[in-house]
Amino acid sequence: MDRYCVMGNPVEHSKSPWIHARFAALTGQEIEYTRRLVPLDGFAEGVRAFREEGGRGCNVTVPFKFEVPALATHASERVKLAEAANCLRFEGDEVRAENTDGVGLVRDIQVNAQAPLAGRTLLLVGAGGAGAGVLGPLLEVGPARVLVANRGAGKAALLVERHQPLARRHGVQLHACGLDGITGAFDVVINATAASLAGAGIPVPDGALRPGALAVDLMYGPAAQPFLAWAHSRGAVARDGLGMLVEQAAEAFLFWRGVRPPSAQVLAELRATLA
Repeated sequence: MDRYCVMGNPVEHSKSPWIHARFAALTGQEIEYTRRLVPLDGFAEGVRAFREEGGRGCNVTVPFKFEVPALATHASERVKLAEAANCLRFEGDEVRAENTDGVGLVRDIQVNAQAPLAGRTLLLVGAGGAGAGVLGPLLEVGPARVLVANRGAGKAALLVERHQPLARRHGVQLHACGLDGITGAFDVVINATAASLAGAGIPVPDGALRPGALAVDLMYGPAAQPFLAWAHSRGAVARDGLGMLVEQAAEAFLFWRGVRPPSAQVLAELRATLA
């Protein structure tokens, strides 16, 4: 049985084992998928050990996404642009890196939430591994404007600079600022910071949401509730990161197995289970 896992710190909350077990059952694939808690200074060693044990691939979550590309012998264009990855596939001596976060987020917003992004104004809060992974696919669907805001404005500026050629190709105005530089109101606000996970305050000013805006927190469960409650209280449509989690997992499953699983069915089952 082919073995896969999710590596992170923390990782005990991850729903990925349940999701991939359902994908496997529904597609007739025989796999084993587990969680692996990796020491903060031991990611490379964790990957090496899993490969030596016969692992075929892994998902990577916080805080290791920026460490993944250095371990890869082959990296996709998405990974090169983001300089971060959330997925590895092992083929003999080769280690292939992919980033499925952005594609998963876009699919969840446009297909599951039925909220087209073309021509809209977007605020992406956070330039860490999650923010870096989703920016490219967001630009590819042609929003009118994207503002990337981060506590450290310099980090946001570097991320935006790398993505400017892609933004120009798709006719998107792309800018960066610090959290204190957010001005104006947006059609879509995406919280890609660790604020929810850390229980910190809302990293977005009240005026950032247009009436009826879509507000997405990439976290899910109790960690996402403060942001979702804040957005709902201001008239926004609030959405957690559960749909993105399932959709990026479906992209990873396709990357590993060559089979696309029924993500909409699994998302519905997962929401029912958590409810």
